[in-house]
Amino acid sequence: MGDMERTSRRLVDLSHPIAEGMVTYPGLPGPELSDHLTRAEAEARYGAGVTFHIGRISMVANTGTYVDSPFHRYAEGADLAGLQLDRLVDLDGVVIDRSGSGWRDVVVDDLAAADVSGRAVLIRTGWDRHWGSDAYGTDAPFVSRAAAQWLVDQRVALVGIDSVNIDDTADLSRPAHSLLLGANTPVVEHLRGLEQLPRDGFRFHAAPAPIQRFGTFPVRAYAVIG
Repeated sequence: MGDMERTSRRLVDLSHPIAEGMVTYPGLPGPELSDHLTRAEAEARYGAGVTFHIGRISMVANTGTYVDSPFHRYAEGADLAGLQLDRLVDLDGVVIDRSGSGWRDVVVDDLAAADVSGRAVLIRTGWDRHWGSDAYGTDAPFVSRAAAQWLVDQRVALVGIDSVNIDDTADLSRPAHSLLLGANTPVVEHLRGLEQLPRDGFRFHAAPAPIQRFGTFPVRAYAVIG
């Protein structure tokens, strides 16, 4: 029975790989990757043929596909270590497909037909197709203030989007962040590959390292279908 269960499931990776110097959010520095211990150094220390590698990375927390905790927006909000796992992993997921709308803002009418209460709501805009280009950070899709409030009212578990920001980057008040994180609802930005998912019938996972006094960190976001 175990083998049958494994073969009937499909895993879908929804995260961007992290590479040297890559741009996630325009204006933020890219990660710097280096060696703390090289294989040659390890061999000299441990003996011929015994090699290990220990890497070092310097990066801002908002790198790659990442989750925002309430602490990202609010000084007294839950940080990464304070987020409950039941808001991050093994969540019943639903995809809201806005990829063909032609409009930047996700509004309540785009969401209202879906059963979202207690679920991970993943908003597909198709903007991940611009990842790695200047277009990615320009006139990107976002969730409107009213739509964010509706999601809060529906008590969703988590909200994700395949765009550069869940807010309109021109709106410095950041209403979607403010409302969702104020309701203790984690936000996952820079998802990719949501076209591979069905509308529902999958479980979503996006756990960061439990870092204290940090509000944001990369995740390996993925879905389990079946």
